[in-house]
Amino acid sequence: MRAAIAAAERGDLDAASTTGLVSHPLYPWIEYAQLRRGIDALDAARAKTFLDRHAGTAAGEAFRELWLASRARQRDWAGFLAAWSATPAMERNRGLQCAHLAARAATGRIDAQWTRELQALWRDAATALPDVCDAPVAALAERGELSPALRWERIDAAAAEGQSGVMRAAARGLPADEAALANDYAAFIDAVHERALSWPKTERSRRIASYGLARLAKSSPTQAEALLPRYANALGFTDADRGRVLYPVALWTVASYEPESARRLNAVPDVAYDARLHEWRAREAMARSDWPAALAAIRRMAPAQRNDSRWQYFEARLAERTGDAAAAQRLYREAAKKPEFHGFLAADRIKVPYALCPWWPVVAPTERESVARDPAIVRAMGLHTLGRSGWAVAEWNEALSRFSDAQRRIAVDVAQDHGWFDRAVFSLGKKDPEELRLYHLRFPLHHDAIIRREAARNRIDPAWVAAEIRAESIFNPDARSGANAMGLMQVLPSTGAAVARRIGVPWRGAESLYEPETNIVLGTAYLRQLLDQYGAQPYFAVAGYNAGPAPLNRWKSQRPGMDADFWIETVSYKETRDYLARVFAFATIYDWRLNGDALNLLDRMHGRIDGPRKKFACPVPDISLPSPSGEANPGAKPSAAKPAAIPVRTPQR
Repeated sequence: MRAAIAAAERGDLDAASTTGLVSHPLYPWIEYAQLRRGIDALDAARAKTFLDRHAGTAAGEAFRELWLASRARQRDWAGFLAAWSATPAMERNRGLQCAHLAARAATGRIDAQWTRELQALWRDAATALPDVCDAPVAALAERGELSPALRWERIDAAAAEGQSGVMRAAARGLPADEAALANDYAAFIDAVHERALSWPKTERSRRIASYGLARLAKSSPTQAEALLPRYANALGFTDADRGRVLYPVALWTVASYEPESARRLNAVPDVAYDARLHEWRAREAMARSDWPAALAAIRRMAPAQRNDSRWQYFEARLAERTGDAAAAQRLYREAAKKPEFHGFLAADRIKVPYALCPWWPVVAPTERESVARDPAIVRAMGLHTLGRSGWAVAEWNEALSRFSDAQRRIAVDVAQDHGWFDRAVFSLGKKDPEELRLYHLRFPLHHDAIIRREAARNRIDPAWVAAEIRAESIFNPDARSGANAMGLMQVLPSTGAAVARRIGVPWRGAESLYEPETNIVLGTAYLRQLLDQYGAQPYFAVAGYNAGPAPLNRWKSQRPGMDADFWIETVSYKETRDYLARVFAFATIYDWRLNGDALNLLDRMHGRIDGPRKKFACPVPDISLPSPSGEANPGAKPSAAKPAAIPVRTPQR
């Protein structure tokens, strides 16, 4: 099958060699690969036969999208309309949407519905539309249905996104005086100029001037802050207008903890404050060890943000630092109910078990067999095995669009039996938050014997190694990043070669990083190297693993001696800050999966792998009693009552 698909893509498929594959579940993808090659010259009857035979399947709909694009390129509008199907995928594709409108226009099917659809597309698109949209938009304008008001709506939307080219294009049909103003607005978005001081004092002028100054603030916050009073006075800025400018001035300053950070944060009007800026105000005060200011910043957050486990934990820490032990204990107890990084930290502070409420659904063998035999699931698993990830995902999505919630969960389990572990991350918890309790699916264990062996060899915690693999690749040995990091632990080839030399193992080239054992051997040795380099502090090693040595050294020098939890929260890169929290939370859960209990997280963060271990408990009454559906309390909500000890279980197949 692999060879046949490759031959079809090259254009040298021998029909005789595929005779035995015609009945294979993946045969439609051989046809797909063959038909999409030279699609512009493909016979329409052959395309129609394939579409009719495979309508509604992943292969059929993937081909339909390519065929429609081909008909649009060829201006075969009758053929386009014959193949059109108003599926969600087609309606999300702006190019095909416009091609559909062009096809209807070219075949005399312009009506009120056509006009409404094109006006909505025009209005909603703040960025440039595909070229195929030009003809229908011109037709709309010729019919007098692209009014100045509609043009201004698009100009306003484009200005908010900094799309000056779109603003100019939309202005072309405006009366001369309005077009001149619209073009001057666009010029201001590109580069702040003094002509804006004479603009009409309208809400639009104020808003667009604030957009231009905000864009300047991202590259030169000092210049934008200095220019703001002139334009604010000339155009009569509101607090909201000033906030649009002062927000990025503050954000781009505080992200580097520059000396002006606190002043610029305090200068932003309250109306412009959002969750992101509130957390940066707290973070900036923590970076200066100004505990009262950090506590005040958290207490100014909206309730939904303040009640997140992250900010409950830090409010408790700061209350403790400022002498309010009672408030600290109450907040720690609340945060500790959540199976997250900051919840685990809170549990350590008040010496209670870690909260975890796993759910093992009971599945009848017949239910599982039905899902496993679903044709789309069979094709998805086969394509995954062949390394055709895009096609496999298309089949997966088609199957899940038909499945019940219970079938979707079973499908994830089936995928894991085929070594396809990321389906748990992408398919669970989106519709039903209770599915986040499916820890045996969301935290797979694979290659655990190698993980344990290499962790022992390098004197590090095996749960940390498993957590790194989960965070980096979700146990996909073929993962490759845009930076060319490869395999389970996302090791760069240059790093892999250097580590191999250091530990005295043969280096067999970059492709060897796709071998799970090689990747784990080199990745785990690299973690040991980072630990040795950064004073045996895993939180520095994790930060260095994600961000590299230069940012890590800068963060260490900025806040020497700071407690680990505050240091992590004040890391300036959101990606690294979240990565640290994710890896340490994952390590705690993997410790439970591997051993049934876990290291104290505070010890883990400091590399003390021989410290006392902690139990897990579910703060839910009667967790062990089955629900009427036969599932172990799938909908039970956490409560402070009767924590129940959590066993480690392997689900029954």
